[in-house]
Amino acid sequence: MAVYNLDKIFKPESIAVIGASEKEGSIGSVLVENLIQGGFQGKVYPVNPRYRSIYALEAYPSILNTNSAVDLAIIATPIATVPGVVKECVEAGVDGAIIISAGGKETGAKGRELEDRIHREARKGGLRVIGPNCLGIICPERNLNASFASRMPQKGKLAFVSQSGAICSAILDLSPKENIGFSYFVSIGSMMDVDFGDLIDYLGTDPEVSSILLYVESLSHHRKFMSAARAASRLKPIVVLKSGRSPAGTRAAASHTGAMAGEDAVYDAAFKRAGIVRVNTIGELFDCAELMAKQPRPSGPRLAVVTNAGGPGVMAADALSQYDLEPAPLEAETAEKLDGVLPDLWSHGNPIDILGDASADTYAKAVKICIEAKEFDGVLAILSPQAMTDPTAVANSLAQFSKSKRFPLFASWMGGVAVEKGTEILNQAGIPTYNTPEQAIRAFMYMCEYSRNLQILEEIPPQLPRTLRFDRQRADSIIEEASRRQKTVLTEFESKALLTAYGLPVNRTEVANSPDEAVKKAKEIGYPLAMKILSPDILHKTEAHGILLNLRSEAEVFDAFKKILTGAHEYNPEAVIQGVTLQPMIQRGDYELLLGAKKDPSFGPVILFGMGGIYTEILHDREIGLPPLNLLLARRLMEKTRVYALLKGYRNRPPADMELLQETILRLAQLVVDFPEISELDMNPVIVTDGKPQVVDARILLEATDISSPLHLVISPYPEHYESQEVTSAGLEVFIRPIKPEDAPLLVELFDTLSPTSIYYRFFGTLKALPHSMLVRFTQVDYDREIDMVALQKTNGDKERMLATARVITDPDGKRAEFAILVGDPWQGKGVGARLLERCLTIAKERGIETVWGIVLHENTGMLALARKLGFKVSRSDDPGELQVTIDLKSVDF
Repeated sequence: MAVYNLDKIFKPESIAVIGASEKEGSIGSVLVENLIQGGFQGKVYPVNPRYRSIYALEAYPSILNTNSAVDLAIIATPIATVPGVVKECVEAGVDGAIIISAGGKETGAKGRELEDRIHREARKGGLRVIGPNCLGIICPERNLNASFASRMPQKGKLAFVSQSGAICSAILDLSPKENIGFSYFVSIGSMMDVDFGDLIDYLGTDPEVSSILLYVESLSHHRKFMSAARAASRLKPIVVLKSGRSPAGTRAAASHTGAMAGEDAVYDAAFKRAGIVRVNTIGELFDCAELMAKQPRPSGPRLAVVTNAGGPGVMAADALSQYDLEPAPLEAETAEKLDGVLPDLWSHGNPIDILGDASADTYAKAVKICIEAKEFDGVLAILSPQAMTDPTAVANSLAQFSKSKRFPLFASWMGGVAVEKGTEILNQAGIPTYNTPEQAIRAFMYMCEYSRNLQILEEIPPQLPRTLRFDRQRADSIIEEASRRQKTVLTEFESKALLTAYGLPVNRTEVANSPDEAVKKAKEIGYPLAMKILSPDILHKTEAHGILLNLRSEAEVFDAFKKILTGAHEYNPEAVIQGVTLQPMIQRGDYELLLGAKKDPSFGPVILFGMGGIYTEILHDREIGLPPLNLLLARRLMEKTRVYALLKGYRNRPPADMELLQETILRLAQLVVDFPEISELDMNPVIVTDGKPQVVDARILLEATDISSPLHLVISPYPEHYESQEVTSAGLEVFIRPIKPEDAPLLVELFDTLSPTSIYYRFFGTLKALPHSMLVRFTQVDYDREIDMVALQKTNGDKERMLATARVITDPDGKRAEFAILVGDPWQGKGVGARLLERCLTIAKERGIETVWGIVLHENTGMLALARKLGFKVSRSDDPGELQVTIDLKSVDF
């Protein structure tokens, strides 16, 4: 169902309140009162079969009896009646509904069945539903209070979405005191239909929303959520409080990787990948709400701290140190200016201690100098009530800076009664206030985290130094054979064979089923060697005394076989023993790593990298990432661990081959992308010797699944199946494929071939070079949302050049899409653009897109001719210099 239908929920012109009762204080009557008192300008229809009018409104016994269309129905009837009410709404042509009624899936199986019935009825007519079990929605900008919360918050640009009605009520109650305004306030309830992904999509494109704040207890459609959040977070901050941190999944995990990749850690990884800032407490959520609602975003973490007491300044510096930061150093020019307005004994550094007798004028002058200084990204003003300082007067002096700042100005007025009036003045002036310096800095650093996330999202990944090749046929045969035998756990030998098929560096491993066979295999391998138990029922070999190292003779190998089997039987008498494995002994490993993967039930496969060996779970040094990955993401995964510092070289140990480690991570990621059957994969240890990693031990768990690749992922991978070799009408051989993030340099080279006229035709203006943000937007695409294809040719050797690019951007409803195309001047008129656009339209039709449209300048006759050739219809646009071309894909074949 279409996201654009949410307009009828948030921008209705007529509302029916179903369940409105003459009984004072009933939910229905409160809903009607709130709509009226909130100043809603549209029509309101109270609907109740036994309704007797107590308002100056038209009342209807049935929504079907309204003479004009109803945009939004607010349903507050017993949950058992809601399926019938929704059916009636669909028959009446209602577009949106808010179901206040509780008693759905939160009550158990019966409630879930009721919700299923409601959902089926709603889907019949494309009715979008918020709820059930929700507080409702508030849109202050439109004077719309479609909730049973009596308070209408002031207007602002902050959107708040919550699954908890209690959290909604608390934020609403806090907002007037802190002078926080909202553009949208949404209680989302149990998310039977409209969920977080839908709302992020809707709010992300609304210019009236500057930031999005979420309180999340659970997610429903994880892939949709990730897609929406990755798109919206590039435009505005998304801050989330995710409750429900639980270790239950961790306790049930079978391997090192499973135990270290618990549910909450996966949420952390997902939020980071989407560019979302996660806070930990409701207090931090409030603090971020205040800063986002009132202040511009910081471009960096360089903070000036102005204080009238040394102690709070030290507290602020300590708080910054928790983020490995210090107050920003003062430039000589700034220090000189401060010398001119501050007493001689000021701190002459940052924190800027202006002393306990600082007047309001002194505060204002010091803060003004910091606001104008180039070395800062934010200013924190701290006041401790002292005999010579008037908190109210100082607040009045700082209020003048509320609208003349390029970065955040925020305050910590420490104390109680003495600072109460000053705090109120600052809040009303739009300057956030916090009780302590630590609280203020924590909120500031969360905003800095968003700025940092944005920088990371816009980094262009390097190209792979070589093409990675995989033996998918061999890997598929290993997994298919295991599935045929109904094996859920691959042995170490089978696991290593699967890893080898995907090019992971695995040490030689042989299997022996008797002491004599072990001696024979040992001679072939050479001494010294390691021997390990081979059993699908013994996951942690060390605990079963199932590993013996540095075996150097036939006698030691013979005895080791017997010892290992004896130890295994004592550890687990029921275990199936398939023999032992023998491997060359690595004499001196420089580092031991853990590399693995786990299938999360919500987010699909996740990759884990960290410190390996027997102390893995104790040291707990690991980082989690979501596939698909590229070189940049693989490096980020490594950089976030403590072991990364060691891998760069430590004392007499050589550095690891970082490029080879990144490639190893990419190969693992591709393996779990291609095979949804892999539920857990554990490579521990991966030993790095002389810079080169080698997988010494491995275990893979399989799980039957009906979901095929890549639908098990929450982030759409590169759609390799769209690649094709084509010949244009002019006989040019081109390779057409989806665009990749690594294609940015090729796109720059393509832009350099364009004439000013071609640039004007494509961008509707002059452009000397592609801005970085545009380059990122064109190359780092969500393959679920966009069809972005490029036409390439080989030049010298394996070097490629880009001849053209075309993109089809899908509307949230999945039925309409906009296209654009760019062909380099040397290849115009040679059929490249026609072939590329035709390929895009073919894919669009396969995806169920019905209509594709674009805007073309009047004078761009070449593009108009191409559009007509492919079946587009040309019509006038709102702009007299532009034409709209539209194609109905249902009526054409390519």
